[in-house]
Amino acid sequence: MGHGWLYETRVIEPPLLQQIDRTYVLYRGHKYSYFSGCDYYRLSTHPEVLRALNAGVQRFGLTVAASRLTTGNHPLYGELERRLTSFFKAPTATVFSSGYVANLGVAQALAGGFDCALMDERAHASLADAASWLACPVVRFQHRDAQDVARIVRNGARASRFILLTDGLFSHDGSVAPLKELLEVLPRNSVVWVDDAHAAGVLGREGKGTLEHAGVSRSRIIQTITLGKAFGVYGGAVLGSASLRRRILSQSSLFVGNTPMPLPLVAAAIQALSTFQKDRSLLTRLFANTKYVKDQLREIGAAIPDTPGPIVSVAPRDRRAIEALKKHLLAARIYPPFIRYPGGPADGHFRFALSSEHTRLQLDTLIEVISK
Repeated sequence: MGHGWLYETRVIEPPLLQQIDRTYVLYRGHKYSYFSGCDYYRLSTHPEVLRALNAGVQRFGLTVAASRLTTGNHPLYGELERRLTSFFKAPTATVFSSGYVANLGVAQALAGGFDCALMDERAHASLADAASWLACPVVRFQHRDAQDVARIVRNGARASRFILLTDGLFSHDGSVAPLKELLEVLPRNSVVWVDDAHAAGVLGREGKGTLEHAGVSRSRIIQTITLGKAFGVYGGAVLGSASLRRRILSQSSLFVGNTPMPLPLVAAAIQALSTFQKDRSLLTRLFANTKYVKDQLREIGAAIPDTPGPIVSVAPRDRRAIEALKKHLLAARIYPPFIRYPGGPADGHFRFALSSEHTRLQLDTLIEVISK
């Protein structure tokens, strides 16, 4: 059975790209500036992270080859979870093998606990899949619209307990869920589940994500994150209450029956988090590059929304305009990141992802090409 979020049924092979350094890729034998993906600080190639990975291979081997609930609960998993709870100021952290799996694991733990699930119409596919496991009706609300949520709640007379699912930072255009407004219109016993995959390490004064950016308490919030975007490694985690962790450990087969992250990746994730916290210039440079590109594009009249995420979305009006922009980008030695992805424009768009490591020359070249 196909997924409802796929836009077309034919299989399209993705292009072959080889990253050759922190901001370039090799495509069809040529070197291009790379403004795509989610490695916002290029920590995936940071020397400290790579040293930790290599040391982890030598010290731990590749895998514990067992569930954490049997004989695979190596102390390094607990160390990563402690580091995450400390950084994000969460009661507990529970590590999964990926961010996608973390969302599914939460759904298994919460199944049957709610009367109605409310989900942003542009929520990530992992939340959509997870919602189907909650054992309650799922109602989509208009994108980032707290008033639509209020309307649904008013009309849901038979529902006494709601859970709301939303991305924190939406990856297609860098917009942010209005957490404060959503919490205000929901009943007090409701829960807000935030997939903060793109916001963790990116939003907020210290990079703690959408909750810090919005200035809200996490008392009614479940926050799921990935370690494979801003932190440049792999894996996912659930940040939540002690009772949620207990439910995950007892009711989530994706935790109970799953081989956890390879230990070298755990070591790399611990180092990536440490490097990020130690080097404040990473976040400063990302903010500066994001502001510079968006300000410059607005000055020349481009319709760039005022969103905090390091993402610029350009949706040309037709196929001819798409091909023209692709041609201009390739001529400027920029890889053209034209994608069709759930949550973005149905006809596709150019998703330009900025990083802390792009040079001013690369940014100026991108601005010049987009402005043509």
